[in-house]
Amino acid sequence: MKLIRFGEAGAEKPGVIINDNYFDVSALVKDYNEEFFGGGGLEKLKKDIETADLPQVDKGVRLGPALARPSKIICVGLNYKDHAAETNAPIPSEPILFFKATSAIVGPNDDLIIPKNSKKTDWEVELAIVIGKKASYVSEENTLEHIAGYVLHNDYSEREFQIERNGQWVKGKSCDTFAPIGPFIATQDEIADVHNLRLWLTVNGKTLQDGNTSNLIFNVPFMISYISQFMTLLPGDVITTGTPAGVGLGQKPEPWYLKAGDVVELGIDGLGSSKQTVKAYSEN
Repeated sequence: MKLIRFGEAGAEKPGVIINDNYFDVSALVKDYNEEFFGGGGLEKLKKDIETADLPQVDKGVRLGPALARPSKIICVGLNYKDHAAETNAPIPSEPILFFKATSAIVGPNDDLIIPKNSKKTDWEVELAIVIGKKASYVSEENTLEHIAGYVLHNDYSEREFQIERNGQWVKGKSCDTFAPIGPFIATQDEIADVHNLRLWLTVNGKTLQDGNTSNLIFNVPFMISYISQFMTLLPGDVITTGTPAGVGLGQKPEPWYLKAGDVVELGIDGLGSSKQTVKAYSEN
């Protein structure tokens, strides 16, 4: 099953994709949130849509973030060897964890706003995991039962804020519009092998990232189990799993970054694609 949220920002309704068409399920589901994922909502929705007369939705509608604002976004840094190498960072012996503010979440095709005073806004295509069942001290062999599905995420990063302004990475990760999520959440049965998915990103039509989840340093079961040793994962929480090489920070001979007017497109096998147009910050 593929879950979407559609409509104006702040007033999105839940929907599903069936045979490449959009359908409104707001009569069956309030929203794709902690209550939905933690209360058996996926299983109930699968059964209900078999007999429900669902209103079809125009495919030109705006898609919002594929889930309602979660309790947290947990990010795994430097989780591809080639990305660690291009940033001159050592291969981590354990996952590097940091948070991204949930206020950064926007729809998959909403504009990216370069933050005020930013000079180094960068891109990062990532596979994200949506938690479907509360997880605390979970063993690796039991992690799959805690996954609701997978979703495309662009982990935008302001490198000066992240690296040069002291403290934790969160400052460079949490600016408004820095977390486009979607177009849809694919449930586990939609993805044959989560550890063999191509992920790619272009800027102005030029391919800059072209990787595969087979190159993850820490795989999906390990990440969920590991993170659950330090915090409880709640239904609807998002774990974003790192990016392959090709970010602006790693460009040769010199790093370069996004500017107003640029167009960023990205995608992952089985999880669709998204597109963000870069806009300059404005006080208005």
